[in-house]
Amino acid sequence: MNCNDLLDRVYEYAGDESIPLLLRIRLGVHCFFCPQCAREIERFEVSRDLLRDDFFPPAPDFEDQVMAQIDREADEAGQDAWRPVFQEAAAGVSFRSWVIAGLVMLVSLSTSFFGMDFVRVAQSLGSSFLLPVGLTIGVILTGYGALFIGSHLKELSDRFGLR
Repeated sequence: MNCNDLLDRVYEYAGDESIPLLLRIRLGVHCFFCPQCAREIERFEVSRDLLRDDFFPPAPDFEDQVMAQIDREADEAGQDAWRPVFQEAAAGVSFRSWVIAGLVMLVSLSTSFFGMDFVRVAQSLGSSFLLPVGLTIGVILTGYGALFIGSHLKELSDRFGLR
């Protein structure tokens, strides 16, 4: 068994403390004759122990206290505690701000074709450059439109009389 195979077997049993006896004997004999593998296995064990014990400090147990506080606030208000958070988040940006931001994005993306560097690069690379640029612009505008419609669906349906 060469060094790489032996180290692979050691890494395979990294999380399991019960290494088979035959492998343990092979490891001991190999490490006795190969100091490089012995150092590598020692480094591996030290780093494994560091990651297991010292890497993540113990987290404080706040979960029960936070959930109890949420339940108390929900009982006091007489409603579901999560509903007001989502309603405020959806109505955080006004309809006008979304439209203005969308128009600015549309103008900036469509005028990028008129830059001097864009023309030079587009002529030298051809469709292998224009296809990804067109797809990127299309994905950005489609995603923005989907977010806009999704966040203001009620306003849009009321405005255009859709029910």
